[in-house]
Amino acid sequence: MLENFNDMLMKAKKNKYSVPQFNINNLEWTKYILEECQEQGIPVILGVSEGAARYMGGYNIVSSMVKAVIKDLNITIPVCLHLDHGSYDACFKAIDAGFSSVMIDASRKELDKNIEITKKIVDYAHPFNVSVEAEIGHIGGAEDGIASEVFYAKVDECEKLYKETSIDALAPALGSVHGPYKGEPKLDFTTMKKINDTLPIPLVLHGGSGIPEAQIKEAISCGISKINVNTDLQIVWAKAVREFLNDKDSVYDPRKIIGSGESAIKDKIKELISIFGTEKAK
Repeated sequence: MLENFNDMLMKAKKNKYSVPQFNINNLEWTKYILEECQEQGIPVILGVSEGAARYMGGYNIVSSMVKAVIKDLNITIPVCLHLDHGSYDACFKAIDAGFSSVMIDASRKELDKNIEITKKIVDYAHPFNVSVEAEIGHIGGAEDGIASEVFYAKVDECEKLYKETSIDALAPALGSVHGPYKGEPKLDFTTMKKINDTLPIPLVLHGGSGIPEAQIKEAISCGISKINVNTDLQIVWAKAVREFLNDKDSVYDPRKIIGSGESAIKDKIKELISIFGTEKAK
């Protein structure tokens, strides 16, 4: 069964660790991620961007696939299926398809409009026991069609958004970016801690791929309870597949090609959950 992220993230906030969100792109990635997180005994959030949902055929296909994998592989850890950076219409579609969580990204709007849009999603989602994440400020970089400059979140605006919408988690833009970093990441830990001290809900760090371990651990100490990872898994998978194909010129079976990156993905997951301290969730 799927569940929303409320319990898993509140436990993480209290005990100073972070739950990973690993974005899925196909059946194989879903299987690899769930198998490894089951092996490690930790909760996981499966992130699905709008682009990934289109690639896989739609929200109903994704929802049905994830539920089937959980059932057939006898996955017993807490699993949340989460729409990542959802538009207004996409959030409704994901909820109706059985997603257990959505992120409404109205961060490019003025604050009052962001609040208005976010509240409508919360009002629709909560009766279905679906958790809602919102964003404030602009998380920079470019990944899967998401591209923007970094605009830093402000404490008072975060408080206003929370109080007027009753969101379950907040992703404040504080220097992280989507996709590969150009140079050293510069996260605003001072503001991060102030937001955490002001709000009772968990905070989310987008663009978790490529942030140095010391900064990840400091972010967790400042209230980050969910860290989104996509690029890290894509990079190690692609590298493994390229190496496999270079050694196996005659291979054409897509199962063997895609599967050649399985160990790389699982090894990276083990590495990341160790950095995130997620083993505390056991």
